[in-house]
Amino acid sequence: MKYYLTLLLSFLFLSTAFCQVDTSQQIVSGRENSKEQQNKPYVILISADGFRYDYAQMYKATHLQALAASGVQATAMLPSFPSVTFPNHYSMVTGLYPSHEGLVNNSFYDTKTGKTFHYYDKNANNELWYDGATPLWVLAEQQNLLSASFYWVGSDVAIHNVYPTYYYHYNEKIDVHQRIQTVVNWLSLPPEKRPHLITFYFPQVDHQGHKYGPNSPQVDSAVQFIDSAVYQLTEAVKTTGIKVNYIFVSDHGMTAPNIKNPIALTAKDIDTSKFIISGDNLLVELYAKDPKYIQDTYTTLLKGATPAYSVYLKSNMPAKLHYSAADDWGNRIGDILLVAKWPNIFNLYGTKVPIGFHGYDATEVKEMGATFYAWGPAFKSNLLIAPFQNVDVFPLIAKILGLSYTGKVDGTDATANKVLK
Repeated sequence: MKYYLTLLLSFLFLSTAFCQVDTSQQIVSGRENSKEQQNKPYVILISADGFRYDYAQMYKATHLQALAASGVQATAMLPSFPSVTFPNHYSMVTGLYPSHEGLVNNSFYDTKTGKTFHYYDKNANNELWYDGATPLWVLAEQQNLLSASFYWVGSDVAIHNVYPTYYYHYNEKIDVHQRIQTVVNWLSLPPEKRPHLITFYFPQVDHQGHKYGPNSPQVDSAVQFIDSAVYQLTEAVKTTGIKVNYIFVSDHGMTAPNIKNPIALTAKDIDTSKFIISGDNLLVELYAKDPKYIQDTYTTLLKGATPAYSVYLKSNMPAKLHYSAADDWGNRIGDILLVAKWPNIFNLYGTKVPIGFHGYDATEVKEMGATFYAWGPAFKSNLLIAPFQNVDVFPLIAKILGLSYTGKVDGTDATANKVLK
């Protein structure tokens, strides 16, 4: 996913003379932790985008391995389908599968509004894309528990008219030392102003994985950078005297697809006068402009399909993916879906296909596995657990912070019950 984001960021960098990047901290005034909430634990949720389940061992990330060994580590965490960035970051903090929380892909069409979501577009910060769920920081703020974010999907959006108390608009201009110092500053605030939930995001591993592939010196360097940064963060936080619970996750893994023979889709395959096309290199979604076009087009595409990909109607998607018509709470999933089979990849836009990619079903492609480590006073020590679905992260953090919720979530307390003291 971040392959295309890298191209966009390059363009934005060249445009800074005309458009200044906002690097200032945003603070919502007038908020305080309630007396009761001031005694609650503290959680720092760290995401390293594209940090595959085995990268710490593969690239000898010694600090992360030591921190994980002191607490809890999963052999892998399973991202939701599709295993891409925006849906999975939002799934972790809402406890809902992408089809339920509304961010069904990095790009998708919304049939209710006739608008298209692109993760890289400024309109991605419109609350309409996110209001089908309640992320952890909104839940916390609604219960008078302050939160802060140094980036997370949706954290600079007024979801249900609520922002974190402290947050930044996403940019890659602020160096890691300043970001760590900001976290220390937050935790050094008086109890009534101190955030108990902090999110922190790293893009570097995903950037390098797309550009150079998962088995590259560049990914090795990015892993070492994050390993060092997380260690520096934990050491800096110790100076505050605050006992913090850390959860280190990733949104998905990374694999090297077959870029020599990508699956080409052309106007002959899909009639754009009848369908709106969205998706990416692994999941192509077709939205019918009139339902009468669906069945005939599906039949034609099914006949022309090769072993490199599958063709589904929204109604017959495999149930395990939680991506069917029955799951489509926001009516944002395509009427017809073309799903690449590993190691194959679509060349949907006629552009260069990335060396590394993700998005496959994590239950079938092991390299999609994400990372989960956790340590701190709330967690058991020296515990290794089996893979679990990433929607369990939401109820885990809610349980640590004592946050109540009544809405439906897909995550369960099963993981929390295993890992918490």
